[in-house]
Amino acid sequence: MTTKAERTTAFIIETVAPLFIKHGYVGTSMSDLTEATGLTKGALYGNFENKEALALAAYEYSINKLLTAIDERLDIEGNSMEKLFSLTKFYRQYDVFTAELGGCPVLNMGVDAQNNNKPLAAASKETIKTLEGKIALVLENGVNNNELHLPVTPLQFAKQFYTMLQGAVAMSTITRDRKYLANTVAYLEVLVKNEIKK
Repeated sequence: MTTKAERTTAFIIETVAPLFIKHGYVGTSMSDLTEATGLTKGALYGNFENKEALALAAYEYSINKLLTAIDERLDIEGNSMEKLFSLTKFYRQYDVFTAELGGCPVLNMGVDAQNNNKPLAAASKETIKTLEGKIALVLENGVNNNELHLPVTPLQFAKQFYTMLQGAVAMSTITRDRKYLANTVAYLEVLVKNEIKK
């Protein structure tokens, strides 16, 4: 059973996470945080050492939601091709999924934090490595099961695969045109079928 303090901490994180993703670390003011939560600055700092600690907790909350969703797509029954297509299907609607998060946490916080928040920048870099590793594992299993033929190592292919997905997310976000996402996913699916499927 959770304590009142634990519930308050969880409430703060859930409430402010979309603000940090949408507005960035610097762009999210203490007045934004107090207004969203209905709590005083003192109450916020009673639960978190400082704004940086709160932003990091909020980022981890958002990333856990994203990683859980991706794990659900990759943990389906089926071969490596079916798992890859489950992932691309998820990314085809990625903007819809991330809307409630305030946008893409990897893109938004990763770019925003580069020059103003080293812990957040490091966390976003670690998230990218984690995601690439998940894709690489699917690819490696596909090679080992004689389903896929890769021209490079599974990790190298996973990095390129994820770069294309994340690049499409960036272009869709910047231009507000989801065709970048849909078209890149369609291209990746053709690439997988034509180039690496045995």
